[in-house]
Amino acid sequence: MNLTLKVWRQVSPAVKGKMVNYRVTDVSPDMSFLEMLDVLNEQLILDGGDPIAFDHDCREGICGSCGLMINGIAHGPQQTTTCQLHMRSFKDGDVIDIEPWRSGGFPVVKDLVVDRSALDRIIAVGGYISAPTGTAPEAHATPVPKKDSDAAFDAATCIGCGACVAACPNGSAMLFTAAKVSHLGLMPQGQPERDSRVLKMVSQQDAEDFGGCTNIGECSAVCPKGISMETISRLNHDLLGALRAGAVPAS
Repeated sequence: MNLTLKVWRQVSPAVKGKMVNYRVTDVSPDMSFLEMLDVLNEQLILDGGDPIAFDHDCREGICGSCGLMINGIAHGPQQTTTCQLHMRSFKDGDVIDIEPWRSGGFPVVKDLVVDRSALDRIIAVGGYISAPTGTAPEAHATPVPKKDSDAAFDAATCIGCGACVAACPNGSAMLFTAAKVSHLGLMPQGQPERDSRVLKMVSQQDAEDFGGCTNIGECSAVCPKGISMETISRLNHDLLGALRAGAVPAS
């Protein structure tokens, strides 16, 4: 396949960026999207140019670092991670727009790389449970209803890629925050911090310049793990309960 790529180039946060056109030829439909970018970068280096900066790590759909906006869709036309998107999803002669995540909470570092440390800070303020000293308790000592364990596991599959933020017209991180609140709040071990956790994580989310959630649903539609908007309902339930109880976030 021969393709035209329109790629966002930005040297640094202090420099204004722009879309730059590139032509790539003989692209195999079996290449992943990132492999196609690798080929383009090899061409740029051989021509003495600056390669396009983009995030990647495992390239197995696990780490969540490879997020790109492709033709205006987070991770592209398939509901998967960018590294697992293959070029057979496109046609010969296609024009493909490639941009970084767009959100106030994700400042651009360079080209397609954004700073997603805001998500780490949301987890840090409440993504933990009490850890008493001593030997580990027997795994079967605390029974967990299957419905709760299944829902907790589904929420825990969040890889923190940020696609939900990028897809949301408001730039909200609510699906991410809800997933992190839910998978701990559903388990017996997560109950001691349940109220303070939701208060602190929502407060940190607001402090990170993410927008508010208006239940549009774009977040769940692009989530590579298919996390349901039910997690947002669960977060709102816990948040209202904590506020009603007058809970104060633990320091």
